[in-house]
Amino acid sequence: MLRRLASVDPLLLDVGLALLLFGGTWLWAWYEPGRGTRPVDAASVLLTAVAGLPLALRRRAPFAVLVVSTAAAAVYHALGYHYGLNSMAPLLALYTVTLYRSTVLVVAGAVLVTAEWAHAGTLHPGVAWWSALGQALVVAAIAVCVGTSMRLLALRTRQLTDLAVELHREQATAAAHAAMQERVRIARELHDVVAHHMSVISVQAGMGRYVALSDPATAHATLEVIADTSHEALTEMRRILSVLRTEGPPRDDEDRDDGADLYAAMPGLGRLEPLVERIRMAGPAVETRVEGTARPLPPGLDLCAYRIIQESLTNVLKHARAARVEIVLAYGPRDLTVRVTDDGAAPQPAPGSTGHGLMGMTERVRLYGGTITAGPLPEGGFDVRATFPLPVPDERG
Repeated sequence: MLRRLASVDPLLLDVGLALLLFGGTWLWAWYEPGRGTRPVDAASVLLTAVAGLPLALRRRAPFAVLVVSTAAAAVYHALGYHYGLNSMAPLLALYTVTLYRSTVLVVAGAVLVTAEWAHAGTLHPGVAWWSALGQALVVAAIAVCVGTSMRLLALRTRQLTDLAVELHREQATAAAHAAMQERVRIARELHDVVAHHMSVISVQAGMGRYVALSDPATAHATLEVIADTSHEALTEMRRILSVLRTEGPPRDDEDRDDGADLYAAMPGLGRLEPLVERIRMAGPAVETRVEGTARPLPPGLDLCAYRIIQESLTNVLKHARAARVEIVLAYGPRDLTVRVTDDGAAPQPAPGSTGHGLMGMTERVRLYGGTITAGPLPEGGFDVRATFPLPVPDERG
């Protein structure tokens, strides 16, 4: 019922209210003529219409409606008609003025309504003027208070609406930013996975084709590397693409082993040796050295360090033509330094390339508050060095 009323045009509601007030007032005066000196006639009906019907326009011209309604009620009572009628219309008009107009007009309207109500009150037998004035002040104050409360409520509702719109806009912006960050992360992961594994497969395939007839054992070994590398690439691709699923976690009737394998396949420094072995099979001699005491890393940082080494080794295969590569993991009290050094030529991006590898490494390192440098060495070769801050280990045992 309330929803239906809220959906009706306010003008139609005001017209209906005005007609109801006019008809009720006129019928009341007709069936109870004893409270006045003059019976109902055409003049009383006209004054009742002037006092009540303008309420149909109370939202558009509230103060003008108040003045007209109050004047008609005052004339109605001054002519000796029913002294208990035509007082509600000015009161409703005062409420509307309080709701829509300034304080000055509210005070002026309250004075008019108080005067009219006090005048009508003095016409009651046995009512003193001071009592009529007190009742008029109370009634006018109630109308003003109710109108002020509704005005504040409407103001707060508008403020809440504006806040809700702003919150919705901020949430949409945050969601768009999060989606963009997620796309960048996925693109970075795809680049690292595809670039590294395809580089290894390309090198091994070229070697296998070269020795396919002259050295079958070496060709067979290259095929094994290609198979293992492609299987690992597919596993990582499936793990990365699984985050794009929208149907949520697997149900009880679904195979959970596949999802567990996908997330368990996330690489880290613990799986560095298979990566190094693939590069060795492709040609360069790779040495790994750990300085300090190795300790477990957070999963995200562990993956980041692994990707830095992976991308550096990929660049060695694609660009450097190095014969020797050295990987150093230096665990300090407060930081971890990852260094990949080779004795080949400095990597030169292919024509049209935008250097996504170095950009991706820089983005990864910055995510964990680290720093990265990459450049040629004075004695020849290329050096990539990334440093990550680490929490101080707990020595309490």
